[in-house]
Amino acid sequence: MKVEVVGLDLSLTSTGVAFGEDFTQAISTAHKGPKRLAVMRDLVMTAVSTVSAPYVVIEGYSFGSRNSQAHSIGELGGVIRVALWERAIPYVEIAPTARAKFATGRGNASKNEVVSAISARTGVVWSGKGGDDRCDAWILQEMGLAHFGQARFDWPVLNMMSLDKVDWSSFSK
Repeated sequence: MKVEVVGLDLSLTSTGVAFGEDFTQAISTAHKGPKRLAVMRDLVMTAVSTVSAPYVVIEGYSFGSRNSQAHSIGELGGVIRVALWERAIPYVEIAPTARAKFATGRGNASKNEVVSAISARTGVVWSGKGGDDRCDAWILQEMGLAHFGQARFDWPVLNMMSLDKVDWSSFSK
């Protein structure tokens, strides 16, 4: 049975969303404060609701980040997680290092290295505004599909090992 996986790379300025065979988008809003959180929640949940019985894969928090946006991105992450929970949509979190390892074979790969590796494997050029966010969401979606044995591409064993670090318990096959 084919599963539907949605990948979410949450960001206040450009949230990447990936679902279906090849749909990706970067969503944003010019609003600030609580209105920004509400609008981003609504936009993300509208995208998620276009998929029947989705499994959602979210990039986890980057605890090594040192910027003034850490609390705000935490608020967005919390708002999205509550919205998914309220709708009984199962989700898992993928650490940024696991996403990078899945894409490149190395957990400490830079954003550019991740995008380059995925472009080389898929033939898709991830450019323009929000390109790296769309790419990250696509990787998260592919990781979810790989977990269910439905990856669209063949991945080296080293890359697939990144799936072993994920707590998939909220996804029942």
